[in-house]
Amino acid sequence: MTRTSRILLVDDDVSIQRAVAPLLRSRGYHVDVACTGGEAVDAVVATPPDLIVLDLGLPDLEGEEVCRRIRAHTRAPVIILSARSGETDKVAALDIGADDYVTKPFGPEELLARIRVALRRLAEAGQPVAERVTVGDITIDFARHRVVRADEDIRLTPKEFDLLALLARNADRVLTHRAILQAIWGGNAVDQPEHLWVLMGQLRKKIEPDPATPRYLLSEPWVGYRLVSSGTL
Repeated sequence: MTRTSRILLVDDDVSIQRAVAPLLRSRGYHVDVACTGGEAVDAVVATPPDLIVLDLGLPDLEGEEVCRRIRAHTRAPVIILSARSGETDKVAALDIGADDYVTKPFGPEELLARIRVALRRLAEAGQPVAERVTVGDITIDFARHRVVRADEDIRLTPKEFDLLALLARNADRVLTHRAILQAIWGGNAVDQPEHLWVLMGQLRKKIEPDPATPRYLLSEPWVGYRLVSSGTL
């Protein structure tokens, strides 16, 4: 028997609660609702959820602080909801541990897709670390530092492979520019995004069928990049 996933919805907007909670319940999820950051942290401690949908604009605490406090108690995926036009808050939340974000207004199927991906990734986290990952018609062999399409090697530089491998190991998750720069070049490069822009451009030319309209290596404007494992999210 499959256990029902428990989702904690954290949002003080009654219209969002009335729309999202029934939607999730109709898809078989158990849903708890919290209206403030304090309630959210208490709920996480009392009844640990499998996933958290978190609004950044809460009445008592900033969303980034709520995310930080939640992370002290659980590694459950956190999907940010944000109606703010600026990207600073979303970047900060992703940098301190959020897994994804959805911008308001949003389509219900988009939110459901993000939730399915996050829960699938959570389930896979307990499995042995994969030696290779297949994305569309491309296979990434981590141990051999090899990338293959239809039995033909795609020749990447070491940095290009490092970037692709980092995104592949975090497939369908947004990685911020800062997080990628630190992982690839180290802490001294976090304020030099031009390195990443150039590297991503080079990688897309080798990986994407049409680099002008990326299918796998997607940009999250002003935030970072995401490798889409299915090519459809």
